[in-house]
Amino acid sequence: MNEIKIESALISVFSKDGLEPIVNELVKNNVKLYSTGGTYNFIANLGYEVTEVENITDYPSIFGGRVKTLHPKIFGGILYRRNNNDDLKEKKDFNIPSIDLVIVDLYPFEETLKNGGSESEIIEKIDIGGIALIRAAAKNYNSVVCVSSVDDYKNFLEMYVKKEGVLNQTDRKIFASNSFKTSSIYDSAIFGYFNETKELSLRYGENPHQEGVFSGKIDDVFTKLHGKDLSYNNLLDIDAAMDLMQEFINDQPTFAILKHNNACGISIRDNIKDAYDAALAADPVSAFGGILISNSVIDSETAETINSLFCEVVISPDFDNGALEILKSKKNRILLKLNSFPKKDKLIRSCLNGKLIQTSDNITDSLDLLNYPTNMKPDADQIEDLLFASKISKNTKSNTIVLVKNKQLLASGTGQTSRIDALNQAIEKAEKFGFELNGACMASDAFFPFPDCVEIAHKKGINSIIQPGGSIKDNLSIDYCNNNKIAMVFTGVRHFKH
Repeated sequence: MNEIKIESALISVFSKDGLEPIVNELVKNNVKLYSTGGTYNFIANLGYEVTEVENITDYPSIFGGRVKTLHPKIFGGILYRRNNNDDLKEKKDFNIPSIDLVIVDLYPFEETLKNGGSESEIIEKIDIGGIALIRAAAKNYNSVVCVSSVDDYKNFLEMYVKKEGVLNQTDRKIFASNSFKTSSIYDSAIFGYFNETKELSLRYGENPHQEGVFSGKIDDVFTKLHGKDLSYNNLLDIDAAMDLMQEFINDQPTFAILKHNNACGISIRDNIKDAYDAALAADPVSAFGGILISNSVIDSETAETINSLFCEVVISPDFDNGALEILKSKKNRILLKLNSFPKKDKLIRSCLNGKLIQTSDNITDSLDLLNYPTNMKPDADQIEDLLFASKISKNTKSNTIVLVKNKQLLASGTGQTSRIDALNQAIEKAEKFGFELNGACMASDAFFPFPDCVEIAHKKGINSIIQPGGSIKDNLSIDYCNNNKIAMVFTGVRHFKH
């Protein structure tokens, strides 16, 4: 498999940890060594013969070490194609040495950044020659082995010893892949610095045994006015709260309470206090320790009411002076002034040994999307409730059923393995908190494959339904609605949220 014996190596590293055993093995196998600066001194002090890069290039290290390896003889020795006659001729004509192995450990840019280095210190830790060597060697993996990080030293040494200095193409490609990963992470960190992306160290991740970091321009989204440091789980809930409230930017005063990324209460009213009261009524138990968000300025009267509730975070476009002082009375309560809703073009999550990337679900169900398949048509008030319920359903974990009445969330069934379970959960919860379901509406994040959910809802007095439609058995649900005077609308848009 295109095996190549390593006969020459260029070593230029920042960290010397773990390097000595590799050098020992290379010398044992008569590998010719090339090096620069501190690495050259390190190898020479081990008592080994090593050639300075300057002796190849006939050019000294200049500008305080900013330029050392950036020379055609170095990059030519890495990049020339071993099976190309023109390349071989040029190599000979210009006296270019062969370089079969490149070992690089980059300047610690991220570490310098985290340690609060000055701007000049950070800039000087942007590696130029090292990153160029990595890209060149990885590009030419057909002929060159690239070890791009101290993290790969042990793996390379074991492989080198086991295979007696002869690595095949598969081996070299693995190291090339690792090298481009190193390059990508390094460049992303630099981009983040110049893009003013900040890394916020969190107390821990989802659980105390997990580490947590937020990387992004969080100050663009909100200004923290008060309270303890934000946690990983706080940020997840805040993100979910903003996704939900973004659906109601232009609505009347709207208040939502979230727990574990799902709304446990949300309502639209004529004023923000009434909206809060109605949202809290949906599930005052789950609201304990929850995330509160408003689309309108929180006034003192609302703040007084909120103050009796233990909650982690309160988010609002603004707080009047009295409200802010009232809410600050709880020293750990986090108060956030909303600056702008985050724009998400793509959603990225880790999956298996890679990642999944998708565009954001930016469709909000609206009047112009609705299709009316049943004989009974919803009236204007029902349509308002149906669209309100649909917006909540879109932002709730699947499978989900949402029950709404008079622009107030009555209850949701969230994250269930069956839609019937979700509905039964929602009904039980609504009844537990004393809500009358007669005349309520129901929203589903996906279609009904059978009419069972429609039947259960009807028996509880629910008389209007919104769902995507699209099942091959839609007619069964439609027929049931027609026989029982239920208004059902289709949106044509599924809103799974896994």
